[in-house]
Amino acid sequence: MFLRRVARPLMMMAKLKETTGIVGLDVVPNAREVLIGLYNKTLSEIKAVPEDEGYRKAVESFTSHRLKVCQEEEDWEAIEKKLGCGQVEELIEEAQDELKLIGHMIEWNPWGIPDDYECEVIENDAPVPKHIPLHRPGPLPEEFYKTLEAIQTGTLEMAISSSKKDDPEIASGEPQDK
Repeated sequence: MFLRRVARPLMMMAKLKETTGIVGLDVVPNAREVLIGLYNKTLSEIKAVPEDEGYRKAVESFTSHRLKVCQEEEDWEAIEKKLGCGQVEELIEEAQDELKLIGHMIEWNPWGIPDDYECEVIENDAPVPKHIPLHRPGPLPEEFYKTLEAIQTGTLEMAISSSKKDDPEIASGEPQDK
């Protein structure tokens, strides 16, 4: 009897997760510790990427933020809520995938292209199949070209003032007859 009185409140405090609700994604009881370890490993491995690369900056930024949240919060629910990026188990999978990608990026070395490298551009007039979108914007309205020309020639203010003269001014709140 005494054990039930003591054990029940302790079990209620623990907030055990029974399922993720995602097929194939098991609950990780020590998710916070796993995430902290993965994020620390990510931050150490990303140092092999040159400092000025955008990939390194992005990975360091979001990983540092996530690590800080995991260190500040003890509860898995609070971590999920504060990060807003899914369940802790999904975050673990993302962190593992990021570690794999860092290894591939170091191997592929996409930032090691010499400055004098010239890329060959191949252009052809082959017809594009109907199922592939052309991604060509439609023509712009004539008014756009007139405004652009006015800006380039410095006559924009004159064009605006002349358009205001064409509009009749209404002095009172009553409708005007045309």
